[in-house]
Amino acid sequence: MPPSPNSISSLESVTDIMRELSCLTDPDDSAELFGSGIRTLNIAPRDRYVGISRRDLSAPQFRITRCSDWKEHPNPWFERDKLPLLSGGLLADIIYANQPAIIPDLPSRLTPADPAYQYLKDMQLLVALPSFDNGDSLNVGLLLSKKGGAADNYPIDSIPIMVWVANLWGRATLNLVTKQKLDAAYQSLDRELKVVGDLQKSLLPRHLPTIPNIDIAAHYQTSARAGGDYYGFFPLPDNKWGIFVADVSGHGTPAAVMMAITHAIAHAHPGLPTPPASMLRYLNTQLTHRYTADSGTFVTALYAVLDPIARTLTLASAGHPLPRILRNNIPLECSAETALPLGLSADEQYPEYTLQLQPNDKLLLYTDGIIESFGASGELFGIRRLDASAATRSPSATVLLLNVLADMREFTRGTPAQDDQTLLAFVIE
Repeated sequence: MPPSPNSISSLESVTDIMRELSCLTDPDDSAELFGSGIRTLNIAPRDRYVGISRRDLSAPQFRITRCSDWKEHPNPWFERDKLPLLSGGLLADIIYANQPAIIPDLPSRLTPADPAYQYLKDMQLLVALPSFDNGDSLNVGLLLSKKGGAADNYPIDSIPIMVWVANLWGRATLNLVTKQKLDAAYQSLDRELKVVGDLQKSLLPRHLPTIPNIDIAAHYQTSARAGGDYYGFFPLPDNKWGIFVADVSGHGTPAAVMMAITHAIAHAHPGLPTPPASMLRYLNTQLTHRYTADSGTFVTALYAVLDPIARTLTLASAGHPLPRILRNNIPLECSAETALPLGLSADEQYPEYTLQLQPNDKLLLYTDGIIESFGASGELFGIRRLDASAATRSPSATVLLLNVLADMREFTRGTPAQDDQTLLAFVIE
């Protein structure tokens, strides 16, 4: 048997309503559209609609969340304190019963003393459609009709479907409310993380130092709003400079906090921050005794003293990648030893190593986020690609840096960085 014209029309109406509902993000707008659609389809006839809720309340309290007679109504999800709060009476009995209810002779159950009298007066029939949450009817929709006698005047057979539809809509609306709350929480958290990120970046050098015979460029990027990478410069006597590069384990705000602590300890070093082994021992002692003993956090770090006149770089490494040096665009292997990261062992010692540099040498200091960037095939960018990218004939540290970053972007095809990335480029003049 082909469908009747009425069935086709109802199907089209339901489809239009569902399509429009799927575009809404505000639960209050969703409630208005849903109620309007139900009236249009006439599957839940009523002369007045009243919504009640006991969410976050104890018996016999409940709130009136919606009434079709209201010209304006507060948002029942975000302005609950503006909704009428009632206690006891017929509606309290209904909402705490955790069952649908049909009352065909409402006046016989109602007195002017009932707290909800103004919402129920002049009505003969009440149909209560509970919406369940974790097994309890925390919300109930009340369909009120001026005609009594349920058997003769109301489609009793449709009530099971009404309860089903009310609960499906209730779950969908709760999802919208949850999404709004999550969006608001995310935006609040994102604002806080932005502040953390801005504070973190303020700890980095505002300007790169001017060092005789040395051209310098720097790149710094966190994988999130805040991160655990850090670099800094320390002016030393005789035109020497201390160069510090560090990478805190983990990502995000916890790493940023530990990075700030590491920065503060480094800049509180008593006396001159030299030689490199002494500087790393000081940092390790402070971190191990005060901050990392029970957290499992550690910091890889490289500290070097650059002498631009003698063209030497004396360094010590705490589990950090060693520098890359290119002479005539050919990489030189650095045979320096590296010790455990900072914060793991209070007794760790840090061997020193001195590199003799020459004019036109290229020097790269970096964190592992550079060489561990992933390509589309899952392969790492790696040291060999880093060396190849740095093999430019330009005498500019900025060009050297931009070459490496451009090759990384091409290799990763614009994939967002999964780790913080710091890269310092030096060209010896």
